[in-house]
Amino acid sequence: MSVSYRQPGVVLTDRTFTVPLDHDDPAAGTIELYAREAVAGDKADQDLPWLLYLQGGPGFGANRFIGRQAWLGRALEEYRVLLLDQRGTGHSTPANRQTLPLRGGPADQADYLARFRADSIVRDCEAIRPRLTGGAPWTVLGQSFGGFCTVTYLSTHPEGLAAALITGGLPALDAHADDVYRAAYPRVERKVAAHYARYPQDVERARRIAEHLLTHEVVLPNGYRLTAEAFQSLGRMLGSGDGSHRLHFLLEHAFVPTPRGPELSDAFQEEAQALLSYAGHPLYALVHEAIYGQDTRPTAWSAERVRAEFPRFDAADAITRDTPLLFTGESVHPWMFECDPTLRPLRETAELLAARTDWRPLYDPARLAANDVPVAAAVYHDDMYVDTGHALATARAIRGLRTWVTDEFEHDGVRAGGPRVLDRLLALVRDEV
Repeated sequence: MSVSYRQPGVVLTDRTFTVPLDHDDPAAGTIELYAREAVAGDKADQDLPWLLYLQGGPGFGANRFIGRQAWLGRALEEYRVLLLDQRGTGHSTPANRQTLPLRGGPADQADYLARFRADSIVRDCEAIRPRLTGGAPWTVLGQSFGGFCTVTYLSTHPEGLAAALITGGLPALDAHADDVYRAAYPRVERKVAAHYARYPQDVERARRIAEHLLTHEVVLPNGYRLTAEAFQSLGRMLGSGDGSHRLHFLLEHAFVPTPRGPELSDAFQEEAQALLSYAGHPLYALVHEAIYGQDTRPTAWSAERVRAEFPRFDAADAITRDTPLLFTGESVHPWMFECDPTLRPLRETAELLAARTDWRPLYDPARLAANDVPVAAAVYHDDMYVDTGHALATARAIRGLRTWVTDEFEHDGVRAGGPRVLDRLLALVRDEV
């Protein structure tokens, strides 16, 4: 049963779908998918083409827009939009420390979560598309990991696509996770340098916080163990348009005087725990490196191993040598499953996923080279989350793909400049520019 309701200028409809857990093995059972349909209030009765939005992540439900926020207003001018909670996220049979024990022990949980990658997400989309469009192809807008899913869509089910729009999400077609992170750490270092150039006072502030964490045990109000490495991971903020400013404001009120000497303020701790906790998106931590698994090589905590090749990111060494502390970026590490109370019960499951060696290929280079679906991609220059070199190599490998390379936005350009970004991509796939 679907339920419709209104927000300003928009009619929303909650939809649920039952799909196989394993599309190749119906006996494995089913899961529920949730999606929110959005259509302009004055077009609710019209027969409009569909646009499917695939959220970034992995592990995040689709945006919960209010009215016509970000890119949605532009899309509603001509589309009926489906905001899909990808499997395991949002309301789509959530996967977390509370629900995963229903699947069995850690080995069963790892087997279950191995089915939560882009290939399964695309087959979910193909299962529900005929129920909504009557069989007609739809346009897909993929942000970040949603763009990875879109390239898988082009590789496996291009017949389902009228057009593909990708923002900050062109993956390397054949890179191992190690290659991804070897390209990432230098990029992150550049972002940190740019932050310190903008806010030079933050050099000493960040060093002082790291030094405090190296010499004190700090447990945040929600039970999160705040270590120097965990503090460094706040650098993921630098990949968004306003992230540098938000990081600066966080650092400026880090300490307060107490009878025991300076301590991290309650305000700092409250904000830090909200930024660091995976309570709302544990699937991200569990399968983030698995999105790069495509062969018999395990990911084996790639970001952690590769970080050792970049000793400048060692917090203790930075304090000893009196050099600026380097923050880190979008990466998952085994210590997170010790620090975060919502991840601790899933540590063994995460270890099994990191050791897995039976990943299927996610992309088909031959099919992409023969692509005939109109495709356009926004590539953000020096994107902290997705390597520009990898993205442009993939763009060249997909026949007919048109790129818009810009340094106007960071990785969240579709949010920060949504109407303009979407308008540009639509113009590109329609050969209007």
